[in-house]
Amino acid sequence: MNDCLFCKIIAGEIPSKKVYEDEYVYAFYDIAPMAPVHVLVVPKLHIASADGVSADNSAYVARIFEAIPKIAAAEGLANGYRVITNCGEDGCQSVRHLHFHILGGRKLPETLA
Repeated sequence: MNDCLFCKIIAGEIPSKKVYEDEYVYAFYDIAPMAPVHVLVVPKLHIASADGVSADNSAYVARIFEAIPKIAAAEGLANGYRVITNCGEDGCQSVRHLHFHILGGRKLPETLA
């Protein structure tokens, strides 16, 4: 996607502070962290949202969930963390590229409200 922010970050066209990378996954620190540790984990293949996951691309999502525990351990999140994805306008998805937030480093609130 030519105008996708996360595709440009993955391609190195926009700088990021990389946390993890493999063939399928790229992870980097969020520029507006909502917790002491706030990492974004994205598939290297452009998938617009959770609604775009299919049999053809679900291997990328599986690899993300294989990477998440490694990233959390490397970030020192031994006491727990939260994984969130937003989908669509009502879900407050701000970048139309599937991404997962790893949040941790402190006790997180139980509710979003």
